[in-house]
Amino acid sequence: MSNKSDFIVVGAGIVGLATAYKLQLKFPDKSILILEKESEIGLHQTGRNSGVMHSGIYYKPGSYKAKNCKNGSAQLIKFAKENNIKHDICGKVIVAVSEKELSVLTAIFNRGIQNETPGICYLTSEEIKEKEPFIEGIKGIWVPTAGIIDYVQVLKVFVELTTKMNPKSKLIKSCEVIEVIAEPNFTTLKTNQENFVADKVIFCAGLQSDRIATKDQLKLDLHIVGFRGDYFELKPEAAHKINNLVYPVPDPKFPFLGVHFTRMILGGIECGPNAVFTFKREGYKRTSFSFRDTFEALTFKGTWKLFGKHWRKGIDEYKRAFSKRLFVKELQKMMPTITVNDVQPSRAGVRAQAIDFEGNMIDDFKIMKHNGNIHVLNAPSPAATSCLAIADEIVSVV
Repeated sequence: MSNKSDFIVVGAGIVGLATAYKLQLKFPDKSILILEKESEIGLHQTGRNSGVMHSGIYYKPGSYKAKNCKNGSAQLIKFAKENNIKHDICGKVIVAVSEKELSVLTAIFNRGIQNETPGICYLTSEEIKEKEPFIEGIKGIWVPTAGIIDYVQVLKVFVELTTKMNPKSKLIKSCEVIEVIAEPNFTTLKTNQENFVADKVIFCAGLQSDRIATKDQLKLDLHIVGFRGDYFELKPEAAHKINNLVYPVPDPKFPFLGVHFTRMILGGIECGPNAVFTFKREGYKRTSFSFRDTFEALTFKGTWKLFGKHWRKGIDEYKRAFSKRLFVKELQKMMPTITVNDVQPSRAGVRAQAIDFEGNMIDDFKIMKHNGNIHVLNAPSPAATSCLAIADEIVSVV
């Protein structure tokens, strides 16, 4: 068979490339083909997130997220050191600005203790000020193990190391999977370039993961809905107002962490993101629209149940998406001195969020086996931080 590999990984985002790298370490003699539909790697979730390495403080003890985040973060830091990847373990502050947020702050702290998040401690309002002079809060949590990293550089190093270990392994860009044909002992992928065959295929398709699973005849109890997050950045003359990472107390009903301040590894300070339903899965403008994406999202009953439960929150997020003034008003809760003139629009990202038929956001990572192949169906934040640990899980399934 021509174009036969031992493994194919579909999707060259952070989870796909971490998996290819870990597979190659485990099976140095086996060939791995990585197929990426875009002309470059890291154009979607990996290259458009906030670049934060999470500590694992937020996640439900015992969940995949909690276990993989802590393990993944330790592996990623070690990997970054060994391969000279830009990163900084700068720590972050989670800030409560009102009495009613204190119970949630306490719950986060207790989770952090259960998850054995190293070094966490409470901060008084004075101690918050020592770390972040422009931030006002009544109580905070200091998380020393959080940091920032250049995730796109991580991707490039994964590709380099994988192809160096085995010259037969390679990355093929601009290669989109059109059809999946599963035979008893191998799978054929028809693509826009040519057909490829492998003993095992690992699908890490992010925003397209449910569609590609359907091509492999997998019956799904979920649907991917995109949530766009818009970022602003502090103008250079206001950048001194933030030292590192400052997060609000998140709304426990949502898997999003709220509008926060992030120092970027390549320079500058970002503020954001919000989280609005997007009418195009890979649409990064406020006006992006895809008939197919919108039709599929709005004919899925789980979407409507989600809207029904959270319509007030959705409307607030939408207003903020189109109003810089309202976006800044949200930031002013933590930094009263910030003004509309301090920020300018920056980039946007879209988060792939799996939703079930009842309209619940599936909060944990979800990996399924089917036809001898593996599908990563839900890998939201902190998947980038956890990529090497998720890859270990996938390799153990292989």
